[in-house]
Amino acid sequence: MYDKERGLYIAHCDEGDLAINGKMANRHGLIAGATGTGKTVTLQVMAETFCQAGVPCFMADMKGDLSGISKAGAMSGFIEKRKGEFGIDNPVFEGCPVRFYDVFGQQGHPIRATISQMGPQLLSRLLGLNETQDGVLNIVFRIADEKGLLILDLKDLRSVLDYVSKHAKEYTTKYGNISSATVGAIQRSLLQLENQGANQFFGEPSFDIHDLLQTEGGKGVMSVLAADRLMLQPKLYSTFLLWLISELYSTLPEVGDQELPKLVFFFDEAHMLFEDTSKALVDKIEQVIRLIRSKGVGIYFISQLPTDIPDNILGQLGNRVQHALRAYTPRDQKAVKVAAETFRANPAFKTEEAITTLETGEALVSLLDEKGAPGIVQRAKILFPLSQIGAITDSERRDIMNRSTIGHKYDQMIDRESAYEMLLAEAEGALQETESGTGKQTPAEKESPKAASSKKGGLLSKVGKAVLTAVTATLGTIVGSAASNAISGKKTKSKTSAGQRIVKNSTSAATRTITRELTRDILGNLIK
Repeated sequence: MYDKERGLYIAHCDEGDLAINGKMANRHGLIAGATGTGKTVTLQVMAETFCQAGVPCFMADMKGDLSGISKAGAMSGFIEKRKGEFGIDNPVFEGCPVRFYDVFGQQGHPIRATISQMGPQLLSRLLGLNETQDGVLNIVFRIADEKGLLILDLKDLRSVLDYVSKHAKEYTTKYGNISSATVGAIQRSLLQLENQGANQFFGEPSFDIHDLLQTEGGKGVMSVLAADRLMLQPKLYSTFLLWLISELYSTLPEVGDQELPKLVFFFDEAHMLFEDTSKALVDKIEQVIRLIRSKGVGIYFISQLPTDIPDNILGQLGNRVQHALRAYTPRDQKAVKVAAETFRANPAFKTEEAITTLETGEALVSLLDEKGAPGIVQRAKILFPLSQIGAITDSERRDIMNRSTIGHKYDQMIDRESAYEMLLAEAEGALQETESGTGKQTPAEKESPKAASSKKGGLLSKVGKAVLTAVTATLGTIVGSAASNAISGKKTKSKTSAGQRIVKNSTSAATRTITRELTRDILGNLIK
């Protein structure tokens, strides 16, 4: 709950109200705890408190529960019992202005990014490429830039990969070896990604980061991402959120510390962000998180254990809410000890023991003071939300989406001319040139069919005349010889007769004639 007197009031302890300092809200934070200890409700309380203060928030809804933030809550036995503890006699239940988003476009407006916006580094992580494949992917992006090829969606990337593979020899000297096997491996990874539905995420219109920074009626708009299906593709989920953080960092101007942040970003299931992530990418995440606070953005991680977050990043999370942890195994006991050591100790209780005895709705809370120093950890009860706890119905969700002012921007996908169309047109143009004779052809191939037929006819005519002459002479000789023998009554001898010699000589002459004519015609065709 937010008001001028209490500020960003989120919890109550024996020492009084616990409120996030508005100037320190961009110093990031952590909500941790075992499953079922109240992390989601704490997230909802913090988000609606920022909303009431006019600060927009972005949050991933893992089970659909956070959709209830759009609808006013109602009195319950639990709230009736607890309202006195928080000094709220007559709670005013109300919902927050909400926009629903969904990468797959089913439970919210689609969020899309182009392949070029994603970049080779994040795309390589998403595809699970090895070092060699990552190098080839970087080469492909460089070649696309040089040729002015826009890589907007998966079919664009496939086309450019195919082009580079076919022209690999042209780029080997400049960029190094590009093997067809490596390109094939990348293509197979793209196919797997496409089967997971990523083709709905890559494309246009790409998401405008400024749509996350909207207010309505003085309240910050809550951007709720439906993540129940997205969670089934952990790499797509974490890479998408990484891209979103990177876009915020690269797009927003420097504003320094303000009375309130411009945007608060809640990153649920934060451990997924760092699983199977290279050191280079973790270093980039750390850099973005460290510097994005100067853009007026606060990032709050939600995870079961503080140890899920790398130490260099955990050290930057100033506002902390730790729900109960269970110490059933040696690993759990170690996690409890580590979590306790991250807090500034309170002499009133042992932090390590308190973590294992917290009830649902209770938490250890440590918030930054006005100077940026962490406060002493307090055992506190988290405020109840004024919006509905639990999911809304599908029809209520659809009504909110239909009333949305941004549906016209994102609901319809656009497929403008890009690398796929450009390379396809280039290939079709080359094919047409070949078929029409405008390509590199021999003079004989450039001739019209009529001229070619005329030459063939001339050649066959000469050959036919030569053959006919030789055959006529031979037959005449044979017939004459046979008639002479018949008149004289002589028998044909076994030795070669004069007639046979004439036939042989005539045949040889015909052969020589044909050979000369063929040779002359062939050489003439080659020379012309």
